[in-house]
Amino acid sequence: MTRLANISGKEAATAFQKAGWRVLGQVGSHLVLVKPGIRVNLSVPQHKELSVGTLRALIRHAGMTVEEFLNLL
Repeated sequence: MTRLANISGKEAATAFQKAGWRVLGQVGSHLVLVKPGIRVNLSVPQHKELSVGTLRALIRHAGMTVEEFLNLL
């Protein structure tokens, strides 16, 4: 679980973009990411450090594994 510690919202958004997600826009302090063919939008908080639970939920909604996500960092 500690492998996901200390990842910022900016780093997470960059990793999702490498996986094919695109920034649709920003709502407050959250980036909204979309991917063609997937009905789910990701809302990534732009915090200095994301909580492990929030990051795991984003990875799950993106249809990725933790290892796939970590390889994109």
